[in-house]
Amino acid sequence: MSNREQRTLSVPEGVAGERIDSALTRVLGLSRTAVVKLLEDGDITTSGKPMAKSERVTAHQIIEVLMPAPINQDPIPLTPLEGLTIVYDDDAIVVIDKPVGCAAHPSPGWMGPTVVGALMAAGYSISTSGAAERQGIVHRLDVGTSGLMIVAKSDRAFTVLKDAFRNRSVDKIYHALIQGYPGRCKPSTGPYRPWPTANSPCPCLARGN
Repeated sequence: MSNREQRTLSVPEGVAGERIDSALTRVLGLSRTAVVKLLEDGDITTSGKPMAKSERVTAHQIIEVLMPAPINQDPIPLTPLEGLTIVYDDDAIVVIDKPVGCAAHPSPGWMGPTVVGALMAAGYSISTSGAAERQGIVHRLDVGTSGLMIVAKSDRAFTVLKDAFRNRSVDKIYHALIQGYPGRCKPSTGPYRPWPTANSPCPCLARGN
């Protein structure tokens, strides 16, 4: 039995006029290569007819997509977070006050709580757009940073918010508290890669491997 999801979507106005491969890359959070493969296999249709990658979409056009089989079958770990503060909640988005020590989403080597896992554990439904482990996540704050995070609950909200952050039309304000005198320090200019086994996201490694 196939475990592939059949998804029906209405083309958002923000991608109207784009080629189908470009539009679905943005809307579904898939790579362009993955979208082109679906098109070539006839897994993307409109009005019952397979679409070509050169076709352009129109606003509110109904498109059927047979999504690729998920690579990782493991569910997102539920990570209940005591004192999870919900600042705003409606049908489209939920805004939380993310505490220090909580990652935005699951990642290799991270064993602590995540925003996605905490919201799911609290019973919130979030958008299924984007990569499986980053569902609903349209921007991130580092584990060591606290502050407001917007999480999409609907696929349309995911698309609109992703575009807003990509186009830098969202105003973001950061506050830093420094204790003591940092003195003169040499900035790190070395290669940067995640440490696959550390329970901390993305330390900088001396040789980049």
